Amino acid sequence: MNIMDTCLHGIWVPLVTPMLHGELDLARLQRLAERVIDDGAHGLVVCGTTGEAPQLDLSEQSAALAAVLEVARKRCPVLMGIGGSDTFAAASRVLEFDDAELAGYLVSTPAYVRPSQEGLLRHFETIAGATGRPIVLYNVPARTGVHLELATARRLAQRPQFAAIKEAGGSLGQITALVQQTPLSVLCGDDVLLFAALCGGAHGAISASAHIRTDLYVQLYDLVRAQRLAEARTLAAALLPMMQLLFSEPNPAPLKAALSMQGLLRDELRLPMVAATTACKGRLAAALEALDALPAYRAAPAAAAPATAHGAARYSLAHAVVAK
Repeated sequence: MNIMDTCLHGIWVPLVTPMLHGELDLARLQRLAERVIDDGAHGLVVCGTTGEAPQLDLSEQSAALAAVLEVARKRCPVLMGIGGSDTFAAASRVLEFDDAELAGYLVSTPAYVRPSQEGLLRHFETIAGATGRPIVLYNVPARTGVHLELATARRLAQRPQFAAIKEAGGSLGQITALVQQTPLSVLCGDDVLLFAALCGGAHGAISASAHIRTDLYVQLYDLVRAQRLAEARTLAAALLPMMQLLFSEPNPAPLKAALSMQGLLRDELRLPMVAATTACKGRLAAALEALDALPAYRAAPAAAAPATAHGAARYSLAHAVVAK
């Protein structure tokens, strides 16, 4: 896989960071990445917001990236998340990872400081100047307090290194405008808008919800691309309750709770993030059962046996793994 030619389309999963008694659980991170890849993810993101990147120091971020790259083994492209309010510190961080076999960097708007659009432009240009790899812009105003406007995205898109944008501003209009007015690969960052965004021309998604039944998100993407919209609409309706639940409390708390019920990691976060409430976990258990009943999907035409139900497990709070 030529990382410079990576197609930034499809369903990308921003991996959570499993933890065990306060430390990174790299074995479970690799197990999770392996499962997501096997279920058809088009790409992975390490150390995004879902990965609790602000709570990880540089050595932990490097260890997480190395662990995921070892599993990906050229089967699946990997983006590294870069955040922070200090432009030059973020550019220096890029240099720490630039020897890794990355598809590029997912770079968020700087949080808290609320720069002008000119400041955002120079922030992204400075970080891009530290690497020759592709940059995926990340607009997430609910978290950062600043909105990357369409005009600024258009200016950045004049430089081919800015290859894509994860648009999580909550506006379907912004997504479709980006599709129509820029050459960027537009990746939906608001999971509940995924079906509408794909129908509007978005090139895929970076979806935290896609941890749960990644295959179904890939199926939704394929159905829309094939213009099988009635089937896609039905599938999107089945996915929506879980999407809503996973963001009913601060991400990634509900997601880690659901993955713990599946036995994939310990339900543990770092402060200031705390575990999902008991009420949320009860609703997640029911939603997991509903999704579990849906047939598995494999994108490639297979000579293997037809897809069967994803599993027969019943999910309850008792299924939450307690790592030893």
